[in-house]
Amino acid sequence: MNRNWAVVMCCVTAVAASGPAAAESAVRLPGAAGAFPYAAGQVIGQQEAEALRDWLPAPFWAERRFFFHADMQMEIGPAQRDYGPPPVYTEATARNRGKARLGADSSLAGYESGQPFPMAEIDCKGDPGAGAKIIWNFVHRWQGFGAKSRFRYSYIDRGEVLPLHYEGETAAWILKHRPEPQYRETGGDVFKGEQRFQVVGFDVEKPIQAAGTRTLTFRYEQSYAPLDTAIPEDTWLYARQVRRVRKVSQSQRSSAVAGTDFTFDDLFSFSGLPLQYAWRCLGEVQLLAPMNTTKLGFPYEAKTADFGPSELSYANDRWELRDAVRIEMVPKGDDHPYSRKEIWIDRQTLQPLYSAAYDQAGALWKIITHNHRWSEDDLGGIEARQWYPGWEGVPEPRDLRVVSDAIVNVQTGTGNRLEFWESHGTPPTLRSLSRFTDVQRLRRGR
Repeated sequence: MNRNWAVVMCCVTAVAASGPAAAESAVRLPGAAGAFPYAAGQVIGQQEAEALRDWLPAPFWAERRFFFHADMQMEIGPAQRDYGPPPVYTEATARNRGKARLGADSSLAGYESGQPFPMAEIDCKGDPGAGAKIIWNFVHRWQGFGAKSRFRYSYIDRGEVLPLHYEGETAAWILKHRPEPQYRETGGDVFKGEQRFQVVGFDVEKPIQAAGTRTLTFRYEQSYAPLDTAIPEDTWLYARQVRRVRKVSQSQRSSAVAGTDFTFDDLFSFSGLPLQYAWRCLGEVQLLAPMNTTKLGFPYEAKTADFGPSELSYANDRWELRDAVRIEMVPKGDDHPYSRKEIWIDRQTLQPLYSAAYDQAGALWKIITHNHRWSEDDLGGIEARQWYPGWEGVPEPRDLRVVSDAIVNVQTGTGNRLEFWESHGTPPTLRSLSRFTDVQRLRRGR
């Protein structure tokens, strides 16, 4: 297992520019053609899917051969279902309203907890800072206490799942800006004086030659600071072969990793540092997207979910009509492989729905899609509070979780699929959390 792969897995749970006229003309605004043609509960196949054009991002529609297929059975779910966060988060948003502001380099200043910039108050058309405000809302969206899950990462080559894959366990805990009342005295810090915004780690179990590899990454609050004062993340790696912990350098976050089509910043459509990009809000839209999966998936069922002939499709699942915002990011560095990237984000939950990345020549290069699971629904025969328990201050997590990322390189037909299962954001005990964030744990194991 090479070092680059080890570093990218830390980001799994964390994490020539076109001018304005080109960006606006590249994408239609979905939903502009009239009423949505299907009702909740209907199941549609490939032929009926032709009517969905105006409710899908134009890049996705143009490359629909990867996502729609002859055997697809798409269930239409409820439109605009309430997936709003728990009261503790909405109360923090109201309590801190007006405190957050954009600082130097469009950094975030004055933020305490909750949603930094209430979405209802963002003027996408009239405010030049709207794109930056939305991406900060995305960074600080409600995600429970973070994430703990099993994972599987698969390589796809023109519809064939290659033998190379990785499985294991990952966790990412958010240690600052907590909205729960028990952290009020420490200013939202889990540990008093906490400097780390998020701590991410993973343990690899398969393939056998990589088993026992463990990593830990600290993303500091200061990693989000203005460019002249920002500090990088720190990553430590334990490799079973050498039996010692070593600190490793983060490769450039925009580089493709270990033969995959993902870059460090592509997980969840964006897992990077906002200040390395210029942001712009391109509009508000209505979209149809995979929002709340009906599939148990691996390992709950012997057969995994059917990802279609491309192995990168969610067409055999439930899709829902959602209000979304479309934002554009343009890299500030000249050496970035993307000229720009567009991200479609659910307006209520701030969860990613789609993204489309363009190469330096301006051609469509990659499309990323996501599937989600709602914490308040039972999981097969498993009651909701059994698979996702509440905690102090949060009896009902009300968390719409990303449970799968799929990226397709439309220029080569290759791609990658990242699946999470047994995924929840319920915090560990403080003792367990302290042990998890100890670098020496990597050598000792779990």
